[in-house]
Amino acid sequence: MATIGTFTKTANGEFTGTVKTLTLNVKAKFVPTDGDSERGPDYRIVTSATEFGAAWKKTARETGREYLSVKLDDPSFPAPIYASLVEDEGGEVHNLIWSRRNGD
Repeated sequence: MATIGTFTKTANGEFTGTVKTLTLNVKAKFVPTDGDSERGPDYRIVTSATEFGAAWKKTARETGREYLSVKLDDPSFPAPIYASLVEDEGGEVHNLIWSRRNGD
């Protein structure tokens, strides 16, 4: 697992922060979709005016803790990046954690 971003939650329900990998270093924002569609994402992920991902609310089976299941994609990526946005122990910061999927 690798932490590829850190975010803070704003008063209006957005998450703002930075995504950093070996090839990516962007300021990003998770913007709530307000239930645009039943099967659609709960958040759109944008940098500047460009959308490059989406996130869905999930609950961990083992702990019952809520997190966001994240998919980042861009034409420059060889494949989409799947990650989880989880609250740290202190509750003030949310970490974007990536781990390679089995078989990748």
